Amino acid sequence: MEINKSPTSKAMLVMAAVVIVLAGIKAASVIVIPLLLSAFIAIAVSPLINWSARYQVPRWLSISLVILFMVVIGFMLAGLITQSLADFRENMPVYREQLAGEFAWVIDKLGVLNIHLNQALIREHLDPGMAMSVATNFITGMGTVLSNVFLILLTVLFMLFEADSMPRRAHVALADPDMKLPHIDRFLTSVNQYLVIKMLVSLGTGIFIGVWLYVLGVDHFMLWAVLAFMLNFIPNIGSIIAAIPAIFMAFVEFGFAKAGLAGLGFLLVNTVMGNFIEPRFLGKGLGLSTLVVFLSLVFWGWLLGSVGMLLSVPLTMVVKIAMESREETRWLALLLSADVDTVPPNSELTTTGPEDLRDS
Repeated sequence: MEINKSPTSKAMLVMAAVVIVLAGIKAASVIVIPLLLSAFIAIAVSPLINWSARYQVPRWLSISLVILFMVVIGFMLAGLITQSLADFRENMPVYREQLAGEFAWVIDKLGVLNIHLNQALIREHLDPGMAMSVATNFITGMGTVLSNVFLILLTVLFMLFEADSMPRRAHVALADPDMKLPHIDRFLTSVNQYLVIKMLVSLGTGIFIGVWLYVLGVDHFMLWAVLAFMLNFIPNIGSIIAAIPAIFMAFVEFGFAKAGLAGLGFLLVNTVMGNFIEPRFLGKGLGLSTLVVFLSLVFWGWLLGSVGMLLSVPLTMVVKIAMESREETRWLALLLSADVDTVPPNSELTTTGPEDLRDS
């Protein structure tokens, strides 16, 4: 029987295939999530391996040191979160008393303006625990995944050892054993560059936020810095979500003045990083529209949970870069872009960055 090959039937077949693939990913999320997280970590730390190779450090030694460093950082973060939660629970009565005093002052000032609010109702809905829950719910939401830390570390280890052969394997898998298709190399290089640069920018954001909150004397400043680092992978929306608990904590402890300074710090750091530093290295060829960022956050969060939210933009960028690399799918990349000009003609990606990142 002859199959109808009209554009409509092809589109329906593609949509059906996509639904089946997504259903499979959802069903196998227990396996897919650690693999995605491992790939993300392996790409992010690969510049360290390549940098050490320039100084004739054996690859096995550099990989071992990187894995050891990851283990140490992981235990430090786990201890930080546990200690922050314990300190917060211990200080909860003090925070509630301070919050009551701040709102009493605000309600008195509004009463002068003939604006009357129910203080009991406000205190019921604005509890200091909200600030901590915004952070801990997101971070501890990854607890199930991080419980597979041994599997993740082993996967990262093997990925790093076989990283040199990955481009060759990609060419062979895509029926290009002679490595004559440049769009495959462009795709692999662009994904690598995006994840590495985003990792460095997010790390810088977390450090600056942590230092600023430390100077202001805000409690649990390290926890808010970790949250700012993680959520910086989500442009626009992530910085707002990360700022809410830190600003609220500053308000509970010190009032409007320090809360305003904390918010100003978030605004300055994210403005500089998002509008100057990041575009300087990523260029304009990787921009996503705000609507796409929000929808990707919802979609990947539904599909892969907290890890999907964390990696929503990197995963969407992988899809966008893959579409840009082929002329047949560039129109889909245009739909994901913030502007038509952000998708370069002839699939020539405009990602720019330091030479050491290009070599990664």
